[in-house]
Amino acid sequence: MKSFPSFDGVRIAYREWGPADADVPVVLLHGFVVDGATNWVAPGIVDALVRAGRRVIVPDARGHGASDKPHDPAAYGETRMARDLAGLTDVVGAERFDLVGYSMGAVVSLLAAAAGQPLRRLVVAGVGAGIVELGGLDTRALPPQEVAAALLAEDPAQAATSAAAPMRMLADAVGADRRALAAQVGMAHQEPIGLERISVPTLVLCGGEDALAQRPEVLAKAIPDAELRVVPGDHLGAVRDPGFTAAIVEFLA
Repeated sequence: MKSFPSFDGVRIAYREWGPADADVPVVLLHGFVVDGATNWVAPGIVDALVRAGRRVIVPDARGHGASDKPHDPAAYGETRMARDLAGLTDVVGAERFDLVGYSMGAVVSLLAAAAGQPLRRLVVAGVGAGIVELGGLDTRALPPQEVAAALLAEDPAQAATSAAAPMRMLADAVGADRRALAAQVGMAHQEPIGLERISVPTLVLCGGEDALAQRPEVLAKAIPDAELRVVPGDHLGAVRDPGFTAAIVEFLA
């Protein structure tokens, strides 16, 4: 595990695999609550990319995993995470890179692509029409206030009947800092993203039963020349489907 201080002093942790001299590395950005290992290593996605000869770089987002976890909401938001990404690629010396983001990481990836970060190819997964219609994760399916309340409940039983109960269970399972996560919930991006400015080949990828990625075709149509791929699974399960990994490896080949 390596780390670097980002633009505001928050330390961002990351790990690398594969040949250091690969021309174009792949950066994988994980989703909310989990970390890079849970989202990308455990399902075998990192291994599949390394077998394909790729250099893979996986950061833990601020507030997650081994990265710093401030409790001040002002330290959060996907716009700041996109600046962390720019700092990471400077640190690892990536002049151009492929970018894959899941859920929260997909929002970060779209912001980075729209801002002109030097991408070769882009995969955004676990998101759908909410990006176009709300400017971020689909809060209609999971209201932020409900997520924050479930995360901050002293007793997990208090969140048992909440739609956000699976998120609380996941946070407890991975030993997440729930106050840091709640701070991110309050600052989640909900403004228009310049999708029309994205000029790199893009794949929209999601699970067919993912309530947070409903109507992914709306997102695919909003990004110039984007492709759409739907695999079996819900928001937590799609990453474990073999077709999910295969779609990423094939599109980035």
